[in-house]
Amino acid sequence: MKKTLIFFSLLLIFSCSNDAEYVAVNEALVFEQPSNFPALVYDLEANPPTEMGFELGKKLFYDGNLSRVGYISCGFCHEQNSAFTHHGHQFSHGVDDLEGTRNTPSIQNMAYMSHFMWDGAIDHLDLFPIAPITNAVEMDETITNVLAKLAADTEYQQLFSEAFVDGEVTMEYFLKALSQFMVMMVSSNSKYDKYVRNEDGITLSITEQEGLAVFESNCASCHASDLFTDNSFRNNGLAPNAKLDDTGRYLATSLEADKYKFKVPSLRNVALTAPYMHDGRFGSLEAVLDFYTDGVVASATLDPELQHNDAIGIPLTDTDKIALVAFLNTLTDEEYIDDERFAEF
Repeated sequence: MKKTLIFFSLLLIFSCSNDAEYVAVNEALVFEQPSNFPALVYDLEANPPTEMGFELGKKLFYDGNLSRVGYISCGFCHEQNSAFTHHGHQFSHGVDDLEGTRNTPSIQNMAYMSHFMWDGAIDHLDLFPIAPITNAVEMDETITNVLAKLAADTEYQQLFSEAFVDGEVTMEYFLKALSQFMVMMVSSNSKYDKYVRNEDGITLSITEQEGLAVFESNCASCHASDLFTDNSFRNNGLAPNAKLDDTGRYLATSLEADKYKFKVPSLRNVALTAPYMHDGRFGSLEAVLDFYTDGVVASATLDPELQHNDAIGIPLTDTDKIALVAFLNTLTDEEYIDDERFAEF
């Protein structure tokens, strides 16, 4: 009986409209919560992902017209094959071939993040795109101009009308569409994930298991949970770059206690996201581990996790480092990297 009612309801919808008046059905997207992940931060009820909202967000993500010059898109610096980072680039590149001052962070599992950017200046995913769009070095455009360009485009007019109830090209819907795309960008199917979920008979090699043990003893206090970040801000002992003197979180809070603290990045897909650190100073995972054993610099805000018994840094043997790199490679999620839902073409 229920199926019959649904059939006749659909028949009524289509019989009361001709082809010219056809209104596309905007299906809801199901957000699948990985069983080994913590609770969401993003409020899906305030912006429930839909098929057409997602597709609009994807088109916007790869549209260079969001920039002043017409060809620098979000996807320009966030490339899928590098876990949506700018692989091989120390700093982000933008309009007029200008270079930024920070390394491009990955885009993945954004719905679980409470703050965005290396200094955490943005505290809501919906607001995140405003920063790169209006940054003079990155996209160098105003939101007003972006909306004007979108409103003048007949294809975008149609897409907005299909994705949202009243269909207007507004700042709210523009940002919500981008969020719907990014919310669905979940990386949760690495070898490690399948191992901890006991899926597909996946096991870790002896070296990978040793690396996991080293990680849990020395790294997991900051790179916590299966997100591999605790979303905190910490001074990890990097010597300040003399040319930049980037004070990190301090730029957002003006608190002395936050000087030289940066957001703890997720280590998911970390093998694909070189170079490393907020300023891209290290070109390999091995160089990062060498830094933690021998290069940590003491300062007033150095994180307590790097200070033990009058020593600083993390004591790791060469064997530990080999095992750690092997384990970190198990965090690569090929399904995410190859997921056509997020691809430009």
